[in-house]
This record gives sequence, C-alpha cells and structure tokens, in this order.
Amino acid sequence: MELSIWTFLIVCPLTFLGGFVDAVAGGGGLISLPAYMIAGVPVHNAIATNKLSSGMGTTVSTYRLAKLGYIPWRKAALCILMAIIGSSTGARLALMVDAELFKRIMLVIIPLTALYVMRNKKMDEKEPLGDRQTLIRSAFVALLIGVYDGFYGPGTGTFLILLLTAFAHFRLGEANGVAKSINLTTNLSSLAVYLINGKVIILLGLFGGLFGIIGNYIGVTFFEKKGAKAVRPLMLTVLVIFFIRILTEIL
Repeated sequence: MELSIWTFLIVCPLTFLGGFVDAVAGGGGLISLPAYMIAGVPVHNAIATNKLSSGMGTTVSTYRLAKLGYIPWRKAALCILMAIIGSSTGARLALMVDAELFKRIMLVIIPLTALYVMRNKKMDEKEPLGDRQTLIRSAFVALLIGVYDGFYGPGTGTFLILLLTAFAHFRLGEANGVAKSINLTTNLSSLAVYLINGKVIILLGLFGGLFGIIGNYIGVTFFEKKGAKAVRPLMLTVLVIFFIRILTEIL
C-alpha cells in the first residue's frame, strides 16, 4: 500500500486519541484499529499494523507495572505460554478469512465489544483459589483471550482483567499486572505472524505507536482531573464513523 500524508494525518490523531482513551477509560483499541481502516488501510493490514502500534504502548505500561512489582511472574509464566499459543492461532485464523467476510464479522463484533467495554462493569475481588485452580483457570483465560486478540483485539485488556478477577479470583492489582503481561505477549506473538506474512505497514505502525504513547501519558493527567465519563462521546463518534465506513464498503 502506498502511504500518503493524508494517511498519517488520519491515523496519528486517532491513535493519539486511542492512547488517551485507553488511559482514561480503557478500550483504546476500539479507536486505534478503526483509525487505520478509516484511513483506507485494508482490513488485514489494519489489524496487523495496529498490533505494532498497540504493542509499543503495551510494552511501556507493562514495564512500568513490572517495575512497581505488580506482576507475579510465577503465576504469569503459564499464562504467557498459553497466550503465545492462542494469539498466534488467532492471527493465523484471521489471515484465512476473506477480507469482505472479515468486514461483515466486524460489523457484529464492533458494537458488541464496544457495548461490553463501555458498560464499566464493577470488578469485585473474590476469595483466592488454591494455587492449582488459579493456574488452570488463568491459563484458560490467557488461551481464550489470546485467540481473540490475535484474530481481532480491541478490548483485550479489559476482558482479561474482568475474567482474571471473576473467574481466576485474582486480586485486582495482580490481575492488572498479569493482564498486561498476557496482553504484551499476545500483541508480540500475533505481530510476529503478521510480520512473517508481510501484512504490517511498519512506518505507519511506528508513527501510530508513538502518538498512542503520547496520548496515553496525557490521558493519565486528564483522568486525574475529569474522570472517564468525558471520553465516552469521543469513542462513540469514532465507532459510528467506522461502522458507517465498513457498511458503505460492503453495500
């Protein structure tokens, strides 16, 4: 695909917004992935390139959580292995799906994912399970969400935290840390599959990732002052534009 200045002018502000929203309310992938497709990037290339840009932001946040001691590596190790298997499988499945069929699938996935992520469910902590049950349940979560992230992706971090707390009974701090380690793994392993198959637009993804990181840092400051509710209209606006664009391409 030939890149123009307009491609960058569309992608960079929206990936900045995606990073901003992710820091404030979560679900930034619901903006960063549409950014590439609104700019005219083909669906498989959009998903692949978004893995590069979102992986850059996830690397930064995972490093910060690890440095603060929020990642229990003994519990996370098996999850990381299962995440590699799941996400690489999901990415291969995505490459097997025809682009037009993929767009129709996305017309269903996008509204459902957006609705689920934006409902802002309360994540109650439950009584911890035994070590074996915790490992088995968290590994299953990593495999399941790994497939989803490799195939599509937006909302992965939120889904992981919800399932790790509700199903594997992690404490919220540990769930956040393990979720980030899984999410980084799924980004990198699925990115490797897309790179091998030549689907990643590297220059565009690097710029998108840089703007996403900047948006993330600014979003943290905004969150402290305004909270999460102020960004909901922005997310809805981008999703509506994205939904309409896919509809017009299909019809």
